[in-house]
Amino acid sequence: MKPAARALNADLHCHSDRSDGTLAPAEVVRRAHANGVEMLALTDHDELTGLDEAAAEAHRLGMRFVPGVEISVSWAGETVHVLGLGIDPACTDLIEGLARTRSGRDGRAREMAAQLAAVGIAGAYEGAARFVGNPELISRTHFARFLVERGHCRDIGEVFSRYLSEGRPGFVPHRWASLPEAVGWIRAAGGVAVLAHPGRYRLGHTALRSMIEEFSALGGEGIEVVCGSHEPWQYEVFARHAREFSLKASRGSDFHGPQEGRVDLGGLPPLPGDLVPVWSAWN
Repeated sequence: MKPAARALNADLHCHSDRSDGTLAPAEVVRRAHANGVEMLALTDHDELTGLDEAAAEAHRLGMRFVPGVEISVSWAGETVHVLGLGIDPACTDLIEGLARTRSGRDGRAREMAAQLAAVGIAGAYEGAARFVGNPELISRTHFARFLVERGHCRDIGEVFSRYLSEGRPGFVPHRWASLPEAVGWIRAAGGVAVLAHPGRYRLGHTALRSMIEEFSALGGEGIEVVCGSHEPWQYEVFARHAREFSLKASRGSDFHGPQEGRVDLGGLPPLPGDLVPVWSAWN
C-alpha cells in the first residue's frame, strides 16, 4: 500500500438534511471540498435521495464521490449502524429494504412526543418536524434540536442523556433491520459493508466481538477506526479489531452540521499506517 493511499483525506461518513443533517447534500459537498476532503461518501440514515445532488456537485468540483448509506440495525437489543459504501442507488433490494426500515418512524415519533408531554414538554412532535427534511425520517436528533431550541437542554448530548436514551422519558425503541438483512442489501447493491462507530455501542467486550464475528461472517468487509464519534484513544482499540478480523479500515467524521459534533468534515487524523484502507481496492 502506497503511503499516499493511506494518507488520503477521505471522509466516508456524513449526513445531509435528507436524514438528520442540517445542510443540503450539495452544501455538504462544498464544505467538504473547502476543508480539503479528496474523497467523500454521503451516508444518510436509511435514505438515498440526496446522492444524485451530492454526486453532481462533487463532479462539478472535481472531487471523488462515493455513494453511500447508513442502515439502522437491531442487534441483541442494541441499535447499531452499518455503512454501505460504493453502492448502486438503483438496486431494488436496497431500495425496498430501506423503505421497510423507514416505516414506523412516524408512529414512534408520536409516542416519543406523548412521553415528553407527560413530563411537561408540549408540542415536541410539531417542533421536531420543523427540523425534518424528509418526513419519513423523523428521528431522535430532530427532537433533540427542538429541545435545545426551547432551552430545555444546553446541547444535543444533554438531551440524549436526560430524555432520549433508554430508561429516560422520551425513549421509544424501534425494530430496525437485522444484521444479515443490512449486509445483504449492501452486497446486493455492489457495495462494501462497514461497521459504523463501533465504540458507541453499549456492548461489553464479549458481545462486541461476537457482533464483529457475525458481521464478518455475513460478508462485512470494513470497520470504522478513525471516526468523529470515537475518542482518540479508541482509534487503536478498533485498529486492533481490524487486524484481528482482517477487516479494512474506514475513516469518517459522522458530520451532521456545522454546530454539531466534535469533528468537521475532513478534520480527522489519518488511519494507522499498517491498516488496509477500505478505499484501497477502488479505482
